[in-house]
Amino acid sequence: MENNQDILHWFASLSHLLQALLATLFTWLVTALGASIVFFFKDVNRRVLDGMMGFAAGVMIAASFWSLLAPAIEISEQLHQTSWIPAATGFMAGGLFILAIDKVLPHLHIGFPRKEAEGIPTSWHRSILLVLAITLHNIPEGLAIGVAFGALASGHGAATLSGALVLAFGIGIQNFPEGVAVAAPLRREGFSRLKSFWYGQMSGIVEPIAGVLGAAAVMTMQPLLPYALSFAAGAMIFVVVEELIPESQLDKNTDTATICALLGFTIMMILDVALG
Repeated sequence: MENNQDILHWFASLSHLLQALLATLFTWLVTALGASIVFFFKDVNRRVLDGMMGFAAGVMIAASFWSLLAPAIEISEQLHQTSWIPAATGFMAGGLFILAIDKVLPHLHIGFPRKEAEGIPTSWHRSILLVLAITLHNIPEGLAIGVAFGALASGHGAATLSGALVLAFGIGIQNFPEGVAVAAPLRREGFSRLKSFWYGQMSGIVEPIAGVLGAAAVMTMQPLLPYALSFAAGAMIFVVVEELIPESQLDKNTDTATICALLGFTIMMILDVALG
């Protein structure tokens, strides 16, 4: 217990930018752990994979409200702003931002044929497009963590270290199935274990980058804090609705995916309310 307290005190003493970097490196590590499953199994049961994606969707939905939107509204009230304006504006801006990237970045959602690749037309291999699809929705996850840690510099009571840590831990949990979701299909298509793992873990490299940029932006422009928190929430919800939920139900494992989404939501809600 004392060792845990020492670690927390040490972490709290770091700069918020470094905290964001370490937190997102942790989520990247969990993505790599998920991808490492290909060293033990050549394939993952589709029902299991759909359940994992449903779980990830539930975690992201809960995190979007309790870790991002609710603090954004509370901070707006503390700043004597009309509380719903930053939340609504930032939320929609975040969704539209990911939509714009979605229209430009070539990518292919899991379970879809190569001809249904989205973004700018390209001749890139299917494996690259699959990795880019997961990379796309890792951007808002890293951004959310970075903004949460950067918000600590504002001194607002709604922004707490425990809340930022819970958010990082929750996103880390759901990064495990994301690593599986990239690496397992590649292994099934005949890629070597090492190459499947490499592509799987690389999908998470964008999180530390987005995390540091998000933290730096919030620390530099603190009046934008409620907008930034809501922006990250909108970006995450766009990914959930546009990608995770449809993919989790593509093979008609709807009950499994839905129950796992409820489970992910519940676990993240408990973590945030009890510990955040």
